[in-house]
Amino acid sequence: MMKIWEVYKRAIQEGKNQGVLSADLRVLIAHDQGYNQPIDTLYHKDDEMRGLSLFEAQFADLLKGKPVEYIIKEASFLERKFYVDERVLIPRMETEELVANITERIDDYYDPRNYLVCADIGTGSGAIAVTLKSLFQNWIVLASDSSPAALEIAKKNIVSSGFPISTYCGSSLGPYIEGKINLDIIVCNPPYITSEEDTQESVKKYEPASALWLDKDHSVYEDIFRDYKKIKKGSLLVCFEIGYDLVPFLTSLMEKYLFDYEFKFIDDLNGRPRFLFVFLK
Repeated sequence: MMKIWEVYKRAIQEGKNQGVLSADLRVLIAHDQGYNQPIDTLYHKDDEMRGLSLFEAQFADLLKGKPVEYIIKEASFLERKFYVDERVLIPRMETEELVANITERIDDYYDPRNYLVCADIGTGSGAIAVTLKSLFQNWIVLASDSSPAALEIAKKNIVSSGFPISTYCGSSLGPYIEGKINLDIIVCNPPYITSEEDTQESVKKYEPASALWLDKDHSVYEDIFRDYKKIKKGSLLVCFEIGYDLVPFLTSLMEKYLFDYEFKFIDDLNGRPRFLFVFLK
C-alpha cells in the first residue's frame, strides 16, 4: 500500500499542468483520512494511504477544475465547517472579512448586547447567519434565499449548528415585508460580478449563476434600498459585500432612494472596495 507522501507527490506532479493546488490536495487527503486540518497530511506523511480509489476519483474531478469544496462537500468559514454543493456558492475569505467587519464595527451603531433582529439575505450555505448567531447569541438571526434549493443547504447547516435561526424563501426583503418583520440589521452578499472575463473558469462552470452575476436593472442592492422603509421601525444598519467596481453604481442608488443616512465603503485586505455599510437613522 502506498504511503500518503507518495500519493501526495505523485498527484502534485500529475496536476501541475492543470493548475491543481497542493493546498487542495492536502484538503482532499485530510478529509479522506479523517484528519482535523489539511496540514496534518504532512505530519502523517509516512502513514499508509487508506481509500486510494476514492482519492483517485476525487483527484480526477480536481483535474477537471471542480472546486475541492464541492468534491468533499464541505467548506471552512471562520473555523466552522459547512456542507456545500453546487446549489450554493462556496464561502470565501472576502465574506469572512464581511463578518469580521461587522463584529469590529457594530459598536459604532448599536449596543451588540441588545436583542437585535438581523437578517442574512441571500444566505446560500447559511455561513453568515450561523456565524453571526454564534458570535451574538442575543440576536434574533433570520436567513432567507430566493432559491429553494439553496435554502435546503442553509437549513441543513443551521440544524447542524444547533442555533435557532428561522429561514424564509423569497427574494430580497420580500419575506420580511410579507411577514411584517422589522429588522435592525441586514447583512447581504448578493450577486455582484459584472465581468465574466475576470472570473475563474471553475467558478463559471460549477457555481450557481444566479448567485454570481449582477443585473444592474434588477439588483438586490436596489431592491433593498427601494423597500427598506417597509421593514424599518427604528434605525437600520445594512452591510453589503460588493464588487470593487460598483462604488459609482451604489452611490447613485443611495442618492436616489435614501435620506438621513451615513455610509462607508470599506476596503478588503487587498485594498479594494469590498463592503458597504449604510446606517439609516
